[in-house]
Amino acid sequence: MAPEKSIGFFRIRSEIVSIPAALSAEVMSRFLVGYPSIGQAVRSGKWLSLGTHPVHTALRDQAATVQWPVGTTEVTIWKGGVIIGTTQVHDANIQDYEIIAAYDAEFHVPDRLKMDYNGSADAWSVGGSIRRERLKKQALAKKFPDAPWHQLPPDWVPIEE
Repeated sequence: MAPEKSIGFFRIRSEIVSIPAALSAEVMSRFLVGYPSIGQAVRSGKWLSLGTHPVHTALRDQAATVQWPVGTTEVTIWKGGVIIGTTQVHDANIQDYEIIAAYDAEFHVPDRLKMDYNGSADAWSVGGSIRRERLKKQALAKKFPDAPWHQLPPDWVPIEE
């Protein structure tokens, strides 16, 4: 768990729980998980409580996240509960920033982690980065060209898959 209470998930798979191995692995993704759902997941046995350990170096700094209002291409960048700027969704510097959301430990996190580990053509379906959300919007616009709610804004900059 990072200082601002986001949770880091490591790019490691093993049948054996090894804290040193996990803490030496790369951070694969980092996002907010609702606290009540974490407690429920631990009590139900779906998550393991591994105790208290040093914070991974990649999780020590607060992560920038993005708020993207519906129907716009302008986003607000947040860090530490403070707005640090605004930009457009096609800004190359923010493509891997996480969109602000709170995940449920039992219902959302498993699907999200499957996509983070494996990747997939429909990885956008489980939330995540600006890049994933842009791919989702493009796919829906292509699939439903006559639906006004799936039309891309005139200033849309396409993203390559």
